Amino acid sequence: MLTQPLHHLVNSVYPLPDEDWLEFESLWKPYSAKRKDVITSAGECEKYLYFVLEGVQRVYYLDDQNREATVVFTYTPSFGGVLNSMMLQQPSKYYYEALTPSSFLRTRYDDVLDLMHRRHSVESFVRVGLSGVLSGLMERLVELQCFSSEEKFRKLLQRSPHILHLVPHKYLANYLGIDATNFSKFINKIKI
Repeated sequence: MLTQPLHHLVNSVYPLPDEDWLEFESLWKPYSAKRKDVITSAGECEKYLYFVLEGVQRVYYLDDQNREATVVFTYTPSFGGVLNSMMLQQPSKYYYEALTPSSFLRTRYDDVLDLMHRRHSVESFVRVGLSGVLSGLMERLVELQCFSSEEKFRKLLQRSPHILHLVPHKYLANYLGIDATNFSKFINKIKI
């Protein structure tokens, strides 16, 4: 069943009563994207929340000089999309791109918002989930500002050792804010 990984993740964050889960589950529809498809573009308001079933995606920023900053990767089993744009219903400053062929479940934000108003447990699930995301972002900010390139690399491998096999190394180097050449040196130097 397509929603089984979603149900497992929801239960790990904030289990919903059966009736609330069934209503939440009914909101999700299959969606797919090809490699390099831009799912959400800067300037658009994110209308969907995605749950990744297969593939790898990234959220990135592109400045006026065409420099990219990879902000986050999504892959199974995780939620995806440009969350701040969705939650605030404001135009996105970021792009959401499929790095590989990807399949998702997705739901309209308006439908989730409506359900949050009617089902307290769904609102609690979203709040607890977003609190976890915020906590992770705070840790990442400290890493970016305080850690050396090698420390950032080691921390990434501690947190997500499998990511070296999922994401092209040029995007990982960009995510860490380190030169791609140094990234390659770390792969050869540090035991994984």
